Amino acid sequence: MLKIEALLAFEDNYIWCLYDTEHASAWVVDPGDAQVVINFLARHKLKLQGILITHHHWDHTQGVAPLKSIMPNIQVIGSRATQHPSTTHYVQHEDEVELDGIGVRLKVIATPGHTLDHICYYNDQALFCGDTLFSAGCGRIFEGSATQMYHALMQLSELDDETYVYCTHEYTENNLFFAEQVEPENQDIQNYKLDVQLRRSRGLPSLPSQLKIERAINPFLRCHHTSVQESVMRHNGLCMQISEKDVFALLRTWKDNI
Repeated sequence: MLKIEALLAFEDNYIWCLYDTEHASAWVVDPGDAQVVINFLARHKLKLQGILITHHHWDHTQGVAPLKSIMPNIQVIGSRATQHPSTTHYVQHEDEVELDGIGVRLKVIATPGHTLDHICYYNDQALFCGDTLFSAGCGRIFEGSATQMYHALMQLSELDDETYVYCTHEYTENNLFFAEQVEPENQDIQNYKLDVQLRRSRGLPSLPSQLKIERAINPFLRCHHTSVQESVMRHNGLCMQISEKDVFALLRTWKDNI
């Protein structure tokens, strides 16, 4: 039976572990901390088969080399644009990967914006999106452009409604605070905020989310909605209509400056 579990690393990172209880096999996504992974594997008597990397930032890759050094036969899958020294299999947009030992097949989608090498992995049930899409938010733009990031998010927003969103930071409460400012009348945001607060008060992750939820509450996926457009224009003192792409860029700048 396949399970997906969040392993907390550092202050707010999640290392997603996909594991099969019948075959005692596991894969992890973006292991910034090797010891967290090692402890989980030992506790559940699992053998690590491989690692998925979404992008090169240290908090997503710092644990890769230590894990590879003690388990040299594991596969490490990452973007062709990253060239991480521990990578054994390089992938690019529209490639497919088979996660040996757990019977999972994922497609690759290029999502430059947060970084230029950023990729996500997905199938009909799950999206492992690193720092591109967050619940109620999106990643900062460090290397790419706002246009690239907007395009990346629009690609992800086209996936199936029921797709679970496994991003790698516990930013949801903070993101919902911003989403409220953008759309104060959005009841879906209010309802989801209460749900997230309840989960966090019990010590549970707010993740995964689902794409159908994100389309209702995430302002960065809602740049085509009049309520978001008017809010962004009002915040920036604009009176002329602007493109959805420009709405996104101004929205990201607004969030960056809070």
